[in-house]
Amino acid sequence: MQLSYLLRYIVDSLEREIGVHESLIDARTLHKVFCSFSRSDGFYGMMWRLIGTSRTSENGSSARVLALPRPRLSRLILGACLLLVGCVGYIDYLTGYERTMLLFYLLPISLATWFLGLIGGLAIAVLSVVTTMVSDVVAGIPVMGFWNGGMGLALYAVFASVLSNLRTLLRELDQRVRERTAALQHEVAERERLDKEIAEVARRERLRLGQDLHDSLCQHLTGTALTAQALREKLARRSAPEVVEAEKVVRYIEQGIDLTRNLARGFFSPELEAEGLMVALHGLAEHTAERFQIACVVEGADGVSVRDSAMATQLYRIAQEAVTNAVRHAAAQRIDIRLSRDDRELTLTIVDDGIGFPHQLPQPEGLGLRLMSHGAALIGANFDVRRNARIGTIVTCKVSIPERR
Repeated sequence: MQLSYLLRYIVDSLEREIGVHESLIDARTLHKVFCSFSRSDGFYGMMWRLIGTSRTSENGSSARVLALPRPRLSRLILGACLLLVGCVGYIDYLTGYERTMLLFYLLPISLATWFLGLIGGLAIAVLSVVTTMVSDVVAGIPVMGFWNGGMGLALYAVFASVLSNLRTLLRELDQRVRERTAALQHEVAERERLDKEIAEVARRERLRLGQDLHDSLCQHLTGTALTAQALREKLARRSAPEVVEAEKVVRYIEQGIDLTRNLARGFFSPELEAEGLMVALHGLAEHTAERFQIACVVEGADGVSVRDSAMATQLYRIAQEAVTNAVRHAAAQRIDIRLSRDDRELTLTIVDDGIGFPHQLPQPEGLGLRLMSHGAALIGANFDVRRNARIGTIVTCKVSIPERR
């Protein structure tokens, strides 16, 4: 019904402006007609009510019509469509009825369909057909081609329907992409949270195992060593032949104490918890040099401190793993541990003079590399392992230090 009212209004406007019996109209009169359409509040309001009604009716039953943008933007788009229809109609009049301009009406139809919905596009299509027929009449066409107008309207309707479906599909695809992106972001955030929880649980377990080894097993072995030492002294006073065997027992127990302490130090560094990362790295270097009889030194200002315990723990684990790999797999004779701070960035570097990494890392990578990479990822650090220019390996871990609040 609203479409019939719209057509009736257009016909009445034409009768008032130019009259249906006049056969010769100049360009100024035709321009006045289109300006009258664009200035007419009734015509503009009718178009707006038509599109607005279609939006209300379609939202409850179908998703084929797109949601309208903000009212001001929608009115601006509708005005632009009407202006384009008027311009194309004016050009259609100037070129005469021998040359059709039906193709150029697709521009306002596309604009209306894309932004105002399917019914808005159909309304502009009807207006375009009426405009081209009026321009042909004004241009002096001898016979009105209603068949051509009907075919044009049908083609416009098909075009608007296809474009509306395309727009709907694009919106659905965009919505699915947004939902999938949100789900992936949630999954990544959840995974990061779980990684941090796992790292915290592992840290507590290492702390517990280290303390148990140091406080329980080491103390038990120390007591056993003292008992064996006392037994050896008693046997020595009696000049018993079992003195040599007793000395071996004491030596083996002392070696077991050293091994247990090394294991405890691998699980738990008391210096790291008590005095900070720099002191813990010095302890690691001294222990490595004493145990493996190699040169292991720490370079860096003693004032470099890491207040984040989780960050300090991961950096210490990375340094510990890098030193262990250099000793056991690279046969290094010198290891340099460097800790430096530049503005808001902390850099940990471990350089050795061993056999070095191959240019192409093995796939899959070793457990040590994966542990170091995972530890760096937990604190948001950039981790890099590369072959030194001459000999050996360089392990670098750079992390940004958060500002204190």
